[in-house]
Amino acid sequence: MNITQILLSAQSADGNLRAVAEGNLKQFQEQNLPNFLLSLSVELSDNEKPPESRRLAGIILKNSLDAKDSAKKELLIQQWVSLDPSIKQKIKESLLITLGSSVHDARHTSSQVIAKVASIEIPRREWQELIAKLLGNMTQQGAPAPLKQATLEALGYVCEEISPEHLEQDQVNAVLTAVVQGMNQTELSPEVRLAAVKALYNALDFAESNFANEMERNYIMKVICDTAVSKEVEIRQAAFECLVAIASTYYVHLDPYMQTIFNLTANAVKGDEEAVALQAIEFWSTICDEEIELQEEYEGSDDANSTVNYRFIEKALPSLVPMLLETLLKQEEDQDQDDNVWNISMSGGTCLGLIARTVGDAIVPLVMPFVEGNITKPDWHCREAATFAFGSILEGPSVEKLAPLVQAGLDFLLNTTKDPNSQVRDTTAWTLGRVFELLHSPASANPIITSANLTRIMTVLLESSKDVPNVAEKVCGAIYFLAQGYEDAESISSVLTPFLPNLIAALLSAADRADTTHFRLRASAYEALNEIVRVSNISETSGIIGQLLQEIMRRLNLTFDLHILSSGDKEKQSDLQALLCGVLQVIIQKLSSSDAKSIIAQTADQLMFLFLHVFACHSSTVHEEAMLAIGALAYATGTDFVKYMPEFFKYLEAGLQNYEEYQVCSISVGVVGDICRALEDKILPFCDGIMTVLLKDLSNSMLNRSVKPPIFSCFGDIALAIGDNFEKYLPYAMPMLQGAAELLAVLDHTDEDMVDYGNQLRRGIFEAYSGILQGIKGAKAQLMIPYASHLLQFTEAVYKDRSRDESVTKAAVAVLGDLADTLGSSSKDLFKSNLFHVEFLRECHDLDDEVRDTASWAQGMINQALVS
Repeated sequence: MNITQILLSAQSADGNLRAVAEGNLKQFQEQNLPNFLLSLSVELSDNEKPPESRRLAGIILKNSLDAKDSAKKELLIQQWVSLDPSIKQKIKESLLITLGSSVHDARHTSSQVIAKVASIEIPRREWQELIAKLLGNMTQQGAPAPLKQATLEALGYVCEEISPEHLEQDQVNAVLTAVVQGMNQTELSPEVRLAAVKALYNALDFAESNFANEMERNYIMKVICDTAVSKEVEIRQAAFECLVAIASTYYVHLDPYMQTIFNLTANAVKGDEEAVALQAIEFWSTICDEEIELQEEYEGSDDANSTVNYRFIEKALPSLVPMLLETLLKQEEDQDQDDNVWNISMSGGTCLGLIARTVGDAIVPLVMPFVEGNITKPDWHCREAATFAFGSILEGPSVEKLAPLVQAGLDFLLNTTKDPNSQVRDTTAWTLGRVFELLHSPASANPIITSANLTRIMTVLLESSKDVPNVAEKVCGAIYFLAQGYEDAESISSVLTPFLPNLIAALLSAADRADTTHFRLRASAYEALNEIVRVSNISETSGIIGQLLQEIMRRLNLTFDLHILSSGDKEKQSDLQALLCGVLQVIIQKLSSSDAKSIIAQTADQLMFLFLHVFACHSSTVHEEAMLAIGALAYATGTDFVKYMPEFFKYLEAGLQNYEEYQVCSISVGVVGDICRALEDKILPFCDGIMTVLLKDLSNSMLNRSVKPPIFSCFGDIALAIGDNFEKYLPYAMPMLQGAAELLAVLDHTDEDMVDYGNQLRRGIFEAYSGILQGIKGAKAQLMIPYASHLLQFTEAVYKDRSRDESVTKAAVAVLGDLADTLGSSSKDLFKSNLFHVEFLRECHDLDDEVRDTASWAQGMINQALVS
């Protein structure tokens, strides 16, 4: 079999030839994987072969070692691990030889494949000689530049793939020495210097002890700062990327270098190429991120002025802010048309916003003269920059500092929505949105929005919603935030009632625009509509909301008639149906929480018909938004929902089985809870099917772990709904709960994500036990006695664990009460021999009202059990 010819044919323009070649490669791979991989590595390393076949050989080799999907990746790793060691050795030798190839693609691919092999072998303490061999390439006399460049690239990729603990410190020192030497100006090849800077970027995580050593740190920082003024743009950019990474990883070591770095960044921002200037600004944004995090961490503690926080931003403020304000004037024409644009003015504004959050009030006097000096200039660049600067500093400074400025400038902003330049109008609408989001509080002593200016604000927003799509989208955002300000004050939200019909009409009209190739306008309009419905005073608006319900149902019905000619059309239909189902969910929730419930009862059949039709459009996946809307409908219709179950159940079951799209699975689990609460024991005929799927999900190692806590909670919902009929599921559900409880005993407490997940899982387990105990209470309560001792041991372990959060505490205390309540006198001995509950419940009296009330109730239940 001529592998070269097959690899070339696999890239042929002739489809038939290509298909045959791909089939041959697949067959070779399946029938003889060791020789297949070896042949590819030989092809890649052979300088006599065509570059095209070598490149594809390298790509296939790389894809035989790594995959995005974690299950497939694990399979590929196992395949490599189980290969004959002599074959692996030959492949690795071929890869190392290829680093010296004269063909760039072959060298580059080889360095990537070396890193993939290293990511499998080095953590297993194999291929320990790799680093030494790579370093040998760097130190050999007269090593050609291409070999050094490819070697540095390989070192960088290896550092990216493995963790710091997998290299010895002397290996790290040697890597850093080689990389820093490669960056040196005495290295004549710019390709080598660039590869060295990029390798240093990937190696920084390994350099912790080197950065702790002042002499080594000074040397590394000097080389990076020297490199930041190289002749070549790409090298300067890569050097600043290193500085950004150092700002994040080694903030505590930066103090001695900050003046030098400030000068470097200032020069780059003022006069360098945009790619370099962007990284220079990113350095200061990263410093902000670090200092914001430090402030949040030490907030309220005596260490608020901790030595850890060097307040670099505060110290640099007088020079830093003017430098960034200048960047705002470097807008590109039509940048408002592209949502993903990232240029120097966007970056400068973002950094300014982070500085405002870092230093608060101190930024205001530095920015306001710029705003006032530019806001009325004839050049639109000046007007837009002034508005952007103002909008950027609204989060961070105190309301007391900002409110007078906003009150004085609000009318000006409203007028600017008519500016002749669309970029100025776009930024003005965004700034209004920020004002409403961050400073609009109707209950405050000095509200931004008052009965005196509300009509004018509404008139401007309604008019501007007809502007060009990108401006209209920001206006919809402003309407959303304006409405959101009334969320906690339904009586005050009555002030919106007179505007409701016009607002609804304007938002529906914006969502309908023929120019909604700007898809975000449609989403933004419907999100604003949802918020308007949420905050409306339903006693005054049920008629208008009822009409809106009919209109949204009409629109959803129309989506079934769209002409679907491509996957793009299908996606558009799906996105529109999701938005409309989202609006219906909000309307159903709003109407069902009031006397207007009858409107839902009258339209429930039509709504359910529409939702089921949405599912039918999507054969492969269950539609998340429709599922959520059905959950809301079940809650609104109560036991009447049972008539929809026979038809709906197949879609619910499909959602529960959809472990690949775990969000769909998670939402479906939540909807089971909604239906249990709505139907109570009428859900019984469907419980076998539901429990079977839920138990399968819990046993499925492929299911995302975040779905497991809601499944346990769902056991509790089912038990509450069907009462002692849950008996038949106890032999299956209880071992699952006990197994999960045991898993929690070996949780890694150093990993914050695992601690969060542990708390979710504990809460899910306790909610399951509570539901089951309450459900089985009565004639069959004795069924729970075999599980009571394990439950108390688990609760004690949670009590002793200080990483539990308050929601877990409340759920744990509730379970103690439920156990005493359900088992009564049968729990007396258990509580007498597990006395941790005394101290646990006493501790709860120092917590919030909800936990305190739950603890008092639980104490009462336990006392009754003890004296019975």
